Amino acid sequence: MSTATLINLVRNGGYQVRRRAVLTSRLLQDEKRPTAACYSSTSERRASRFDPDGSGRPTTWDTFGIWDNRIDEPILLPPSIKYGKPIPKVSLANVGCASHIGKRKENEDRFDYAQLTEDILYFAVYDGHGGAAAADFCDKYMEKYIKEFLAEEENLENVLNKAFLEINKAYERHAHLSADATLMNSGTTATVALLRDGIELVVASVGDSRALLCRKGKAMKLTIDHTPERKEEKERIRKCGGFVAWNSLGQPHVNGRLAMTRSIGDLDLKNSGVIAQPETKRVQLHHADDSFLVLTTDGINFMVNSQEICDFINQCHDPAEAAHVVTEQAMQFGTEDNSTVVIVPFGAWGKYKNGEINFSFSRSFASSGRWA
Repeated sequence: MSTATLINLVRNGGYQVRRRAVLTSRLLQDEKRPTAACYSSTSERRASRFDPDGSGRPTTWDTFGIWDNRIDEPILLPPSIKYGKPIPKVSLANVGCASHIGKRKENEDRFDYAQLTEDILYFAVYDGHGGAAAADFCDKYMEKYIKEFLAEEENLENVLNKAFLEINKAYERHAHLSADATLMNSGTTATVALLRDGIELVVASVGDSRALLCRKGKAMKLTIDHTPERKEEKERIRKCGGFVAWNSLGQPHVNGRLAMTRSIGDLDLKNSGVIAQPETKRVQLHHADDSFLVLTTDGINFMVNSQEICDFINQCHDPAEAAHVVTEQAMQFGTEDNSTVVIVPFGAWGKYKNGEINFSFSRSFASSGRWA
């Protein structure tokens, strides 16, 4: 698509006029959906937009291989010119999120999303253990450290690497200065995503919280759990003087205590090879194919596998409803842990529905998300 076409697409004014420039057909109605929030949606589906030729087939942006129109957003002009294709704005107002305490006494999960700069969005989940102190610290200060490194670094993977390491050092200083000795044993997972220009997605993660992208209806994993079962992780633990022990359920733990090999906090295990260095993943979005980004904590991951998460979300009207469906399904499947999910819709939201999916109230242990 030429630059001139992109400019005209945006500057002709109004949703309907912009679409006429590309679709060359008149849209009969353009009702706005209510803004999504972090609670279950009960709003009715809006009416479809139909081609005036009487065919009864809905006219959407995706008809022309661009993106679906179930969540309306304007085109971002500079990024569209830069990448040579229309890129829709990703609005924080449409993000869906939910967090459930499960059967725990305290919810140690935290989540956040924000606009850091004019062109960069931030999404994160933190799953605390040994108390919520480390998760709270990340929830409060991660944005600050990312912004600091954004001011001096263009590469988003480098930004996240530096932010993770620096916030771990800051938490260590905080714990040593605190009169609360329990802070030394507190730790947290961290799965953080940055989205630049509505198209450049970078994810960094430590621990066993996850990020996945739904592309053409299929789950695309963006993170790998940091567990002692991974050969390279186990070797690092042993080289640093730590050891891996299995509990009565056959689950490996570092020094018999921690089920993950990377985390922020867990200061008493840092000399045993538990590091805060994240693994990162960079993806360029294709809004005609990519429906949403999902960040989840292990209260969901332990019971619901990645493809099931995608399938459940694809049946929902909006991300707010979908977030609650995912946490409710994890509870129905038997999770007892805190369960948190953040869902970020992209251009193909609502496009890849599978009519054969049924919501379930039971499952076998062998098919749960930890192993599937």
